[in-house]
Amino acid sequence: MAGSKKQGQAWQAGGGNAVRTRANVAPWRWMALAALGAAVTLTLPPARAADAYPAKPITMVVPFAAGGPTDVVARTMAAAMSKTLGQSVVVENRLGAGGTVSAAYVAKAAPDGYTILIHHNGMATAPALYSKLSYKPLTDFSFVGQVADVPMTLLGRHDLPAKTLPELITYIRQNQGKVNLANAGLGAVSQLCGMLFQKAIGVELTAIPYQGTAPAMTALLGSQVDILCDQTTQTLPHIKADKVRLYGVTTSSRIKALPETSTLAEGGLKGFEVKVWHGIYAPRGTPPAVIDRLNGALRTALKDPAVAARLADLGAEIVPEDKQTPEGLRTWLKSEIEKWSPIIKAAGVKAD
Repeated sequence: MAGSKKQGQAWQAGGGNAVRTRANVAPWRWMALAALGAAVTLTLPPARAADAYPAKPITMVVPFAAGGPTDVVARTMAAAMSKTLGQSVVVENRLGAGGTVSAAYVAKAAPDGYTILIHHNGMATAPALYSKLSYKPLTDFSFVGQVADVPMTLLGRHDLPAKTLPELITYIRQNQGKVNLANAGLGAVSQLCGMLFQKAIGVELTAIPYQGTAPAMTALLGSQVDILCDQTTQTLPHIKADKVRLYGVTTSSRIKALPETSTLAEGGLKGFEVKVWHGIYAPRGTPPAVIDRLNGALRTALKDPAVAARLADLGAEIVPEDKQTPEGLRTWLKSEIEKWSPIIKAAGVKAD
């Protein structure tokens, strides 16, 4: 009788519902209830499981140095996305091996949406540049979406005799073996642009690699190198200050930041197109509902006038909406791998 009374007291009224307290339940029964609760949690639909996401700050990993072009894009996006997500998006710079250190780190991170990657063209060129890559770009990540394209510009030192693109090509052909071409290091988009330029004019230049875009630009400004292909985030201030010679932009059409400047295709290099593009990735296996939240924050950020203005200041252009999707990024990455792999292999360039 006493036992029945004690068991009866184990149920208490709580807001019209019966509430069972742990103190009055036999241990074996409590364990059974806990196991049942865990099973129910595991079987929750993905949308329900991600309802609480994000419950803590998110880390956005950047493969390049703070203050660099990709870092600037990353910090702009991180600040804007945090408004929609309701949590801070913290930028973490992890340098090394042309961006592969960061990519490998994120590929192995927990697939919970709290570690994401923003990367540029290096995501597409790594498979051809590295013989032993610890991840596969197309299969080891969940895709969030593309962000913005940054045009490239072909520049010369301010005292280079050639003033136009045709004059530059003639000058290079007349001075074969004497003209050098700076880049920001193996795998950098400036190197890829330089490789495509050499292929287009049929002349091999002396490559001078630097540890990043800033020192390469410093060398050009000091007339220590002849030519540099670099993105507008880095080159616009020097172009506007008339400190370098501008031979053209590398996009298929003229850009808003330099509307009077011809494309290299207009200058005679038909089909020449190189641009820095940025995508956001998460580890493979990240729940679809979490990817949806991240993608929603990305797309909302790209509609923010302040973000659009900031990117425009950098010469960057927001990608069309169909590219802002997970499938849009995956399709673009695949096409870029197919574009650059044969060019890199033909050049015999290896980063390891």
